[in-house]
Amino acid sequence: MSGPFETALRGLNPEQPVLIAGPTASGKSALALEIAARSGGVIINADASQVYGCWRILTARPSPEEERRAPHRLYGHVDTRQPYSAGHWLREVTPLLTQGARPIIVGGTGLYFSALTRGLADIPATPPQVRQTADTISLPDLLAGLDPHTRAALDQNNRARVQRAWEVQTATGKSMAQWQAQTGAPILPQAQAQCFVMDAPKDWLNSRIHTRFAQMMDAGALDEAQAQHQTYDPALPAHRAIGVPELMAHLDGRITADQAIEIAVIATRQFAKRQRTWFRSKMKDWTAIDPS
Repeated sequence: MSGPFETALRGLNPEQPVLIAGPTASGKSALALEIAARSGGVIINADASQVYGCWRILTARPSPEEERRAPHRLYGHVDTRQPYSAGHWLREVTPLLTQGARPIIVGGTGLYFSALTRGLADIPATPPQVRQTADTISLPDLLAGLDPHTRAALDQNNRARVQRAWEVQTATGKSMAQWQAQTGAPILPQAQAQCFVMDAPKDWLNSRIHTRFAQMMDAGALDEAQAQHQTYDPALPAHRAIGVPELMAHLDGRITADQAIEIAVIATRQFAKRQRTWFRSKMKDWTAIDPS
């Protein structure tokens, strides 16, 4: 590695936790591996899709060879049908912060980093019947049911986030904004970590996304989807991973493989755009790295 990566690597404190956020396909995992190789550490996942055991290729989880190069935690350990939220992740990551090797936390789920460094409201679990009802409601209607403060703070194109806010408000009688106002102290304050965010140029990242999805297909992404085809449920968070609905539509015979790839690449680019917007808004004081 060279350039901005080299500058970041030279200045690292080997005793202090490292946080690496960034959009999909921006090179976060490669940087985490390089840090672990140079100064040690355990790589901890902060990506909501990579926690599920049903996907390795389609979520670009580290390969077995990469996992042999450094210890990895919280990857592929959650069952497909098991509920998993930022609260679950925070409870699992907390003990890892003090168990031996320096933590290198890497991923693209901004809410996980926010929960870690800013705190997370202790919201009760959503009753199954409320979630089942929410699954049947359109995104515009979910948004319409939220209070203005919560709605304004959300990525309104992110159904999972909008639905979660609707479920919380319906189940508890308090809005997500009200719960967040009661947020407790953070587990790892930002000042106690070395925080980096990948600020990838749009055209460079879009090209990487296209290339990477082609590589996923060559590596067996369709076989991975086929293994879940008979039990596919679009309501499951695990089955909403980008690329999954598109490949399932192909396996159903509704679109061609080329169409599935094209739609999945577009969806990934749109997701990366939302990630970049979120990171630039919420992580202005993190050290930005241009991976191009």
